[in-house]
Amino acid sequence: METATPRDEAELAEALSEASGGGRPLELVGRGSKRSLGRSTQVAASLSMASFTGVRFYEPEELVLSVGAATPMVEIEALLEEQGQMLAFEPADLGPLLNGETKESRGDSLGGIVACNLSGPRRPKAGAARDHVLGVKGVTGEGACFKTGGRVVKNVTGYDLCKLLSGSFGTLAAITEVTLKVLPRPQKTRTLLFFGLTETEAAALFRTAMGSAYDISAAAYLPAPLASRSGVDLVADPNRSVTALRLEGSAPSVAARQAGLLALLAALATCGEELHAMRSLDFWREVRDCRPLVGREGSAIWRLSIPPASAAAMLRALSPAEEDYFLDWGGGLIWLARPEDAPEPIAFGAFLERLGGHAMLVRANDGLRATLPLFLPEHLELEVLAGRIKDSFDSKRVLNPGRLYAGL
Repeated sequence: METATPRDEAELAEALSEASGGGRPLELVGRGSKRSLGRSTQVAASLSMASFTGVRFYEPEELVLSVGAATPMVEIEALLEEQGQMLAFEPADLGPLLNGETKESRGDSLGGIVACNLSGPRRPKAGAARDHVLGVKGVTGEGACFKTGGRVVKNVTGYDLCKLLSGSFGTLAAITEVTLKVLPRPQKTRTLLFFGLTETEAAALFRTAMGSAYDISAAAYLPAPLASRSGVDLVADPNRSVTALRLEGSAPSVAARQAGLLALLAALATCGEELHAMRSLDFWREVRDCRPLVGREGSAIWRLSIPPASAAAMLRALSPAEEDYFLDWGGGLIWLARPEDAPEPIAFGAFLERLGGHAMLVRANDGLRATLPLFLPEHLELEVLAGRIKDSFDSKRVLNPGRLYAGL
């Protein structure tokens, strides 16, 4: 496939203007780690964003960072680590899940994270990636350069294009620069482990803990088979499920909240172990990056977002003998592996709709990616609205055509 690599916004605008004028579809590529996320695209050429890297400005005292969209996440995280800061939304690295253990699996860029709106276990507490984007620079599918937002939250007037572009999968514009708010890294982290709970018992634990005043920053449940795949020794027992709750903050605050939380949960379950420092970090990275499902060959990976109270009902509707799953976001997110030759998932899409949830196809073979919808349940009115927005940014529909919806 032919690949062009514009060196700056002027060359990028010229390339997109020519593509739009000739009706020539293009695939936008940052670092390539998420090319298989979303529906299959039919293009003859790609446009590499690799030149748009580097820190534009970083003001630690103001908690603001601006970088080129193709800047590797490893560089951004190292920069923030030096200042004791972090990206609050815990951006997920799905490279290993999508590409296996290859060099591409370690190539995440910030622009790709924002374009796919990928967030990790801290999502219920801190919000999604889009909630931390202050400003964006980019070029529309028609070759028009634009800038939206700024350096502070209150600097947004009119339409909030930052949120519109977040999660658009590169179908509206080529993002060249992203400005975000960052946060101080917690002084102390404790992860409490409860072993051997059923899904129903874990759901009750989540309801009590997440509804308390003890400020839980993450909550996950791994059935015994998936817990056994963990690289954290205190988690990897093949004979027991693991329910995990995370507390973060200053040392006195974490200690006080931990004592209160354990007293509150005493009637439901007994804490079996605590993860400190690196063990806690490693465990939540596994959850964040969907590591328990990496290597499930012949499986389509779905991401189900539902009301946490409905998690147990959703799991009862699945076929546990054929499907692997685990829970994140206190039961509000189910990562599910289904056999690729299983019946089409329209049935569980309808069930999700009754529960007030939705699903996204994260990984599948090329045949399924070309035929299945990316999102379930399908809503024609949303697809129509997406088409109108697409036409405003990319009237000739040359950017990542078909990535979100067929024909768009």
